[in-house]
Amino acid sequence: MYKQLEIETHLEGKLQIAYLNDEKTYNSLNKTLLSELRTFIHDGSRDEKVRCLAISGRGKAFCSGQNLKDAMSFSDPDEDRVIQRMVIDFYNPLVKEIANARKPVISLVNGPAVGAGAMLALICDFTLATETSYFSQAFVNIGLIPDTGGTYWLPKLLGRQQANYLAFTGKKLSATEAKSLGLIADVFADETFMDNAMEVLIQISNLPTKAISLTKKAFNESYDNSLNKQLDIEGILQQEAAESEDFMEGVSAFLEKRKPEYKGK
Repeated sequence: MYKQLEIETHLEGKLQIAYLNDEKTYNSLNKTLLSELRTFIHDGSRDEKVRCLAISGRGKAFCSGQNLKDAMSFSDPDEDRVIQRMVIDFYNPLVKEIANARKPVISLVNGPAVGAGAMLALICDFTLATETSYFSQAFVNIGLIPDTGGTYWLPKLLGRQQANYLAFTGKKLSATEAKSLGLIADVFADETFMDNAMEVLIQISNLPTKAISLTKKAFNESYDNSLNKQLDIEGILQQEAAESEDFMEGVSAFLEKRKPEYKGK
């Protein structure tokens, strides 16, 4: 375990988890936390011992969104466009770090996920949540627009109608509703959540990490590509996957009728 100022990290085998750790504010986001989380993703993505990364929250909430007092407290009190600076300097780099991570990044939503906290959960590669969790695009309640990748991902995940509905109203969406809409991957009972989630994470951490990373890259690029362009990319990335140690291990294990032991290389 390593306790930083705002997050607490645990390395469990090949899995590394970061817990947002400010229960008093329901794990609200501030500059320090966002910077620590970005470093956590960056370093874990490049650490050969780590095969899977996860983000969760301590206490009753996953994340209550941006701490507004912190957002307005830049060192220069006369600096204008403070919200824009907060988005550009702290949120956007974290969004890009998660999107470009070489390892799968999974969010474990243990309670309410609101505003930027909801988007922090949803920009991960997939989201697991407790039955009593909910998600709210609460930006509109204080006169703001969805950020943290919200205007990019919500229409793609939900379609125009549902994205507009949730963003315009700030409606609280239960975890079960979120799963039915395809917004999150799975929902588990509160009392068994961590056991169920850990089963998934351990499974992911033992799979061929290189192939997962390349799949993630191909999916990310698909949003801006034609079919012909995407087919070309598939060929390139498939060759890269075929040159990995994990592919050779997978083939050998299949031919030898044994369980493969992937190294993530």
